[in-house]
Amino acid sequence: MQLIDQKTKRIMEGCKERALDAGLCFDKESLEYIVSNRDMIELMPKNMIPTLYDYWVHDVEVLRESGKYELYPSNPYETVINTRPAISFYNDNNPDWLNVMIFYHVLGHIDFFQNNLYFRHTWEYDLCGRALADKRLISRLRSEYGRRVDYVIEFARGIDNLVGYHAELARFNRIDNGCSARLNYYFDVFLQSVKKVQPREYVKELERFNRCVAQQEPLGEEIFFAEVQQRYPEFDACFEKFLRERSAPSLDLLQFLMDQSPFLNRDENKWMKSVLEIIRTTSIYFQPQIRTKIMNEGWASYWHETLFLQDDRIRGHEVEFARVNAGVTAMPRVGLNPYALGMRLFYHIEQQADRGCYDYAFNRMRDREQRRRYDRATGLGHERIFKIREDFCDFTFISQFVDQDFIDAHRLFVAGERLNKERMVWEYYVRSRKAADYRDMIFSSLYHPPVIQVDREKSRNGALYLTHRFEGKPLVNEYIANTLLGIEYLWGNGVKLETSEARVAASGEKSDPAETPAVSWTRVVYSMHERVFSREVVTPDAA
Repeated sequence: MQLIDQKTKRIMEGCKERALDAGLCFDKESLEYIVSNRDMIELMPKNMIPTLYDYWVHDVEVLRESGKYELYPSNPYETVINTRPAISFYNDNNPDWLNVMIFYHVLGHIDFFQNNLYFRHTWEYDLCGRALADKRLISRLRSEYGRRVDYVIEFARGIDNLVGYHAELARFNRIDNGCSARLNYYFDVFLQSVKKVQPREYVKELERFNRCVAQQEPLGEEIFFAEVQQRYPEFDACFEKFLRERSAPSLDLLQFLMDQSPFLNRDENKWMKSVLEIIRTTSIYFQPQIRTKIMNEGWASYWHETLFLQDDRIRGHEVEFARVNAGVTAMPRVGLNPYALGMRLFYHIEQQADRGCYDYAFNRMRDREQRRRYDRATGLGHERIFKIREDFCDFTFISQFVDQDFIDAHRLFVAGERLNKERMVWEYYVRSRKAADYRDMIFSSLYHPPVIQVDREKSRNGALYLTHRFEGKPLVNEYIANTLLGIEYLWGNGVKLETSEARVAASGEKSDPAETPAVSWTRVVYSMHERVFSREVVTPDAA
């Protein structure tokens, strides 16, 4: 692995100037390395962070990828990591023209990393420097405590998806609107969530508050709440309860174990908390990359295509560019390519915004031909996609912009699979061309870790009681036992996990074969005590 030569660096600095002129925004300092395929294979298990701590699973991944490469040789073009300065890696087999195209792709990633609000907690964070310090700490702990360090790493990594990413992000995005906590609670929570008033009643209350403040400025809020207390006598009690609940710390499982575990808080075990903190911090750092995969790759693909097609260095390489670009951004008929879907969505949004299609008049139209011809020539597409790049994640991106117009324009569909008994082969068929079904298919592939909370009331006699907030997807049963074993070790006592699982029909139970049976779920509790695993049904079946 070595830094790129000065000639290539000058070319890439020219790419930065063109990207900045096109509207991208990023730090000018960056590092670019030339790596071999072997370097790529060794870095991939570490998420391309050269300074990340060593762990035995990384060695297993290197052996697996090495064997796979021998069977199926390939050349990964590049990768980029979100750190300060941004670091990107380029395969040593890439020709110069390809590195120019790839660098535009990398600049799209860097722009996304440094401007999307879901990465807010990483904007002033030197990941490589922090990882090096963590690696040195773990090496020192290994020399003192031996294999116990790797046990703690393994147990912590088993639950490193249960971290409070949104709570961490909220620390950077709080906005003080200048209103009192009582006023914010009344309008944002009490009227909307507790009383669930109609919009017209909400607006009337807002107007009444404005009148009180305008007429009785020093005491306007007190006069306003005097009438609120007459209308809603329970308001003060609800507000006090809200303040108590908000003041209670909302800890993710890893943070709870670090703060509350009797085992970890023993003097001889406090070193383990440092390992858990490293695992948790690293996981939170990578959370936004998992949650913005489609947007991030789509944004980078949009810009490598847009900028390279305008670059005179493409001359003589049009055919090679078309071949490489098609391989990266081709839309598969079955399956999902985040590069292709994200890029086409950004193009679609830009075109629709240029025509003024995101206004009320267009949304009211139902005639397909009128919608096709609609064009107010607003020219706001460029501004629109930059705003979306800043504010959205994959879920909100797909929810809002994968509409029927987009599905029809690209002839997308949801594929089904069935067995042809005559030919004894599996066949794919078009199951749906509806936007709602296509969105559901994408949602099922998005990263969505389970919500598992500590139930302090049920955590008695030293045992830790965890509750899984069921959202229609069961936990993977084969991982539950080993995960609870790790939590039991870190907690120092028994652990229980309450969750839901699919009901298995009893033998002989009658059902109508002509109807699709409704899925029913039952609440169960998995227990791990002194490394003995058990399961118990706690509630009757619920549909």
